[in-house]
Formats: sequence, C-alpha cells, structure tokens
Amino acid sequence: MLKTLFSKQLLILLAVTGLIMVSCKTEKKETKEEVEVVDPETKTKDSIAALYKKLVDSLQPISDPLVTHIYTADPSAHVFNDTLYIYPSHDWEAGIPQDDLGSHFDMKDYHVLSLDSVGGEVTDHGVALDIKDVPWAGRQMWAPDAAEKDGKYYLYFPVKDTLDIFRIGAAVSDHPAGPFKAEDSYIEGSFSMDPAVYKDTDGTYYMYFGGIWGGHLQRWATGEYVNEDKYPADDQPALAPKIAKMGDDMLSFAEEPKDILILDEEGKPITTGDNQRRFFEAAWVHKYNNKYYFSYSTGDTHNIAYAIGDNPYGPFTYQGIILEPVVGWTNHHSIAEFNGKWYLFYHDSTLSGGQTHLRNVKMTELTHKEDGTIETINAYKNQ
Repeated sequence: MLKTLFSKQLLILLAVTGLIMVSCKTEKKETKEEVEVVDPETKTKDSIAALYKKLVDSLQPISDPLVTHIYTADPSAHVFNDTLYIYPSHDWEAGIPQDDLGSHFDMKDYHVLSLDSVGGEVTDHGVALDIKDVPWAGRQMWAPDAAEKDGKYYLYFPVKDTLDIFRIGAAVSDHPAGPFKAEDSYIEGSFSMDPAVYKDTDGTYYMYFGGIWGGHLQRWATGEYVNEDKYPADDQPALAPKIAKMGDDMLSFAEEPKDILILDEEGKPITTGDNQRRFFEAAWVHKYNNKYYFSYSTGDTHNIAYAIGDNPYGPFTYQGIILEPVVGWTNHHSIAEFNGKWYLFYHDSTLSGGQTHLRNVKMTELTHKEDGTIETINAYKNQ
C-alpha cells in the first residue's frame, strides 16, 4: 500500500489504465533476433513507478527547493547574526533497499545553508561535519540541529554508534556554518534521534528528542536499551518524546531526560492507536505570545501536527495540523521567525521525482491566527 498523498489518485489511475494485473504467466516478446522474457511483476512495478513520477511532475508546489545541486532534508532553521542558517540532513543514493527501519537513509555528512533574505541567494557552506571525523560513530547521520551560546556554535546530531544504537552527539565551531569539531563521545544519557535545541526567553536551553520505529525510542521503555521493539497497547498512552535541560557547557544534560505529555481536548494522553495525532518523530518547539508550541511528525500518517502548552516541559494539548502530507514518506520541519515573519521549513521529494530517500528542503510563510492556532499548509497548489 502506498503511504503518500498520492495513494488515492494513484489507485484510481491504475484502475483506469489497467496497470493492476493478476497473472501467473511470463510474457514473451519475440523478434527474429532474440527472445526477451519479461517478469509481469517487474513490468507492473515499473509502470507504477513511471505513473508515480508523472503524478509528482504534475504537482504545483507552493515553494521551490532552496538548493538543487545536492539532496537535503530535515531542515532545522535558526537566525544567527541577522542571517538565516539552515541545518539539514544530506541525502544521497546509498543503494540500500528500503525498509521500515529507514536503512536506506544512510547519510554520512552535513552541509549548512544560509541566506540573508527570503528569496535571496542561498549559500551552501560545504561539508560542516563528516562521519569519519566522529570518533564514536558507526552509520546513519540523521536530522541535526544547532544552537549558539556565548559566541560558540553547537551542532547536535543523531548517529548510530559502533553497536548500531542511536545516540546524540555534539560538535563545536566558532562559526555558525562550521566546520564543526565533534566531541570524543556522545552526550551522556542521550539516545534515539531528532535532537531539537530550544533557547527559552530566560536563556535556558532544552533539548527535545526521540523517534519511534527506526529511531528506536520503543527500545528504551525501561530506561535501558533492549534490542526488541515493544510498544504500548493501542488504548494506552503513546510513547513520549523526551526533554532534557542542557548543561552550562552545552555538551551535556543537566538532568535525566523526561517524558513530554501530549494531551487530547479532554486532557487525556494521546494513545498509541491514535496515529493521526500521536508523536512519531521530528520534535520542534517555538514560542509565540508566551505559549510554547510543540510540533512533530505523525510518521505513518505523514502530517506535521502541533500542540500548545504553558511550560517548556509540557503538557501540551493537541491543536491540529501545520503541514499536510508531502511527496515522499517522511515529513520533517522546523519553525523560525526571520525579519518579522514566521516561516515553516520542510522537505519533500519533488526534486528526485518522488524518491523518498532523496529529498529537498523548502520554506514557506507560516501564519498564527488571532486565537493562537496555526493555519494549515498544503504544500501543493493543485491538491
């Protein structure tokens, strides 16, 4: 089953064009010179892929990719020194088959992008950190984030260690674009993925993190890593994202990570079975009118959702959807204010014709309504 915004349209087109076929025979194409044996399953898959690309190409995106010379994803945006910096993942074709653990997302370095004005030239500052320069790293450099304190810049990144367990590392630079020098080990007490560091208005820094499925949050339910995937029952509270106050050195936690509660309109925790609203990955926090907005991806339902609270630790009450599904399986974002306006930073896979592991970062204006809720965004004009 195709889990993208195209699922319904694609099935209709397949039915109309007769591409859904049941066959036990092998089709032969004969010429005088050769006989070509065609596997009907392969032929069907190729036809579906071609039709999918045609659908992708027919879309009218509301935003263009910020860069097209490389594939980028998971954009974390910050304003440093009046310049907008974006810290994305760097996608590439690793040739690894797709699976539910995200093995095909085998990123190995980070680039930093910057721009002085919206719509202006985007600068790629090159490789800011390479996996070979992280002493403890094994594989898969996923969605990063960054922060600044006292003139130093910190890059936070999830990567599997040599035991193939996701940890969160830190690297330091004198410049927001790097290059960054990684610490000798990961942040003690860190686990899972998708770090997002929020600086509150009182100068306190917090890290939000976590992700289920390939992010392994489900393997830390006991507080220790267990190499087995266990989830609460569908009617029980869903696995919670984590928060930890950062230490003064910005390289450590000042406390044990705590759970973040996401509540429904009745004040009850969102449950495991409520995959339209439960947390999956991609935590982000911004503050607007003294309210904390905790936004995140719902994963297998492909939305960017959000909840609002009065405290950086939560609880947060679910409000709705910020961004509807985009081309590709994943949906990952950040939110930042720049030159007096708020923007949503996100990705899709339009640049690669819909290949879910080859994405491109984009940005669009975000609107807070008078009641504090956020206008839902559809990334395509004709959908």
